[in-house]
Amino acid sequence: MSDATYTPPKVWKWDSESGGRFASINRPIAGPTHDKELPVGKHPLQLYSLATPNGVKVTVMLEELLELGIKEAEYDAWLIRITEGEQFGSGFVEVNPNSKIPAMMDHSVNPPLRLFESGSILLYLAEKFGAFLPKDTAGRAETLNWLFWQMGSAPMLGGGFGHFYAYAPEYYEYPINRYTMEVKRQLDVLNRQLATHRYIAGDEYTIADMAIWPWYGALVKNKVYEAAEFLEAHTYTHVIRWADEIAKRPAVKRGRVVNRAWGEPESQLHERHDASDFELRTQDKIGDGE
Repeated sequence: MSDATYTPPKVWKWDSESGGRFASINRPIAGPTHDKELPVGKHPLQLYSLATPNGVKVTVMLEELLELGIKEAEYDAWLIRITEGEQFGSGFVEVNPNSKIPAMMDHSVNPPLRLFESGSILLYLAEKFGAFLPKDTAGRAETLNWLFWQMGSAPMLGGGFGHFYAYAPEYYEYPINRYTMEVKRQLDVLNRQLATHRYIAGDEYTIADMAIWPWYGALVKNKVYEAAEFLEAHTYTHVIRWADEIAKRPAVKRGRVVNRAWGEPESQLHERHDASDFELRTQDKIGDGE
């Protein structure tokens, strides 16, 4: 069955919203839409984010560093509601001119450093604190291979498969087939790697796992797009084994709820400023009275 054909004009013009979820915030130009300064808390590391897969990468990393006893990794996490366009505020755009979460400021250095792109943030934190990135040349290279694999592959999963399967205003056969084929190929890549390795880059848990798990671990466990049955996720047994093992880590359990603004109230910690917030400030504790 063929979808209705579309003939592109000679010059594309932005004259209507694209439709579907997130249509109201999609636009073909960069820059801020309004003036709004970002809040700054008490810790040197200031995170501005949302608990999407890309946001979870960084909060998991920070919580893993704290789990190691690295007190310098303490951070403030501020909620950026992307469906309300908060990523287009002038303060956020100063930190990330691409207006995407997550974004971070490191005030422990002078002048403070801005950080954006989740993979860049993971690598920066790994090098800053000397953790979750092997020091030997081979181990480091393999970890970075998989970190950048995720950065290149996930847009096919999110912006490709996820958009057309879960968010587009209508189903279209061609793009769903196209991106389903690619996502299943990616899952097979991971499944083959994890058949002979405990973690993505070998026997050591690294930033590669932190980058890949929020996307592909969530996918096979039916936590994103509700597509596990459609993709026959149960057949990727090694990915499921790995996803389950990562999910049991205490730091992962904490990191996945930071800046989360949906789901069960006990799974939402809109802002994180102290370790005690996980016990005292989830939405089941404070309700709507933030």
